[in-house]
Amino acid sequence: MKVVFLGSGAFGLPTLQTLARAHQVLAIVSQPDRPAGRGGALTPTPISAWAATSLPTTPLLKPLKVNDAAIVAALRALNADAWVVIAFGQKLGRTLLGDTFAINLHASLLPRWRGAAPINAAILAGDPVSGNSVITLADKMDAGLILDQSRRAVDPAMTAGELHDLLAADGPALVQSVLAHRLAGTLAGVDQDDAAVTVAPKLSKADGWLDFSETAEDCRRRIHGLTPWPGVTVRFRDEPLKLLRAKVAPHPAQQGVVESGKRASIGTVIEPAGGLIACGGQTQLQLLQVHPAGSKAMSWEDFTRGRRPKAGEALVGGGRAC
Repeated sequence: MKVVFLGSGAFGLPTLQTLARAHQVLAIVSQPDRPAGRGGALTPTPISAWAATSLPTTPLLKPLKVNDAAIVAALRALNADAWVVIAFGQKLGRTLLGDTFAINLHASLLPRWRGAAPINAAILAGDPVSGNSVITLADKMDAGLILDQSRRAVDPAMTAGELHDLLAADGPALVQSVLAHRLAGTLAGVDQDDAAVTVAPKLSKADGWLDFSETAEDCRRRIHGLTPWPGVTVRFRDEPLKLLRAKVAPHPAQQGVVESGKRASIGTVIEPAGGLIACGGQTQLQLLQVHPAGSKAMSWEDFTRGRRPKAGEALVGGGRAC
């Protein structure tokens, strides 16, 4: 098929790579280069960076506004069989789309988790299963007809970054299946159930907080659901400490008890060697991996060798970024 690809984030890269091998990619559209890093150097999106080196003869457009008349005319003049849209970052207007066959790969089992951060939302909510949906484009965000879906179990040890990569790798086969059904004339869409819609709003750095008064399971979900970005940061000895990986400690009946027989305060270290932290509901969290300021990410075991935390010391979280 003759395909136009519109995407910006790394999530769509495996699918674009597959499309480039299996079909004729007429053009690639991505977001403009933007300042990044400490120096603020203009940096291309992951899609643009790959396309520039791997598909140098394929037109690469980086419009500030994809619905501008000149861009609309240029894309529609290509007469593509299909447009594939993945994590593009701009809404495609009616004039641009017209009667074009356009599909979107979305990283959730729609209608659950419409919005900008579906992968994070699935882990934050403790969903046991996540997946991808290929849908038609609609005026309302992520509300198009469901053309196909794929599913993947969410392991409690999995971070949002890891789930992102797994779902991204699942995308090519799903998109290829939809395009094959389109060619065969056997493609059919299913309406989404509006009563089952949940929303995954865009995240920001201000979301990187942790409240130890919640249960250990809630804390684990938040740590994994926000890793690698925006990340969960607490303070230890008045220094920022990013928490990267954790699990709920076993034996809840014994949790939060210290040598004195008194229950440990919320957010304090119960067992330094094991990384056990007192949480709400008489539960405890076991820290597995952390990232101290000015250092590299490390296991809790390595962290204890250098910092030697003591029982009763506090990790200060709260309902906002620390």
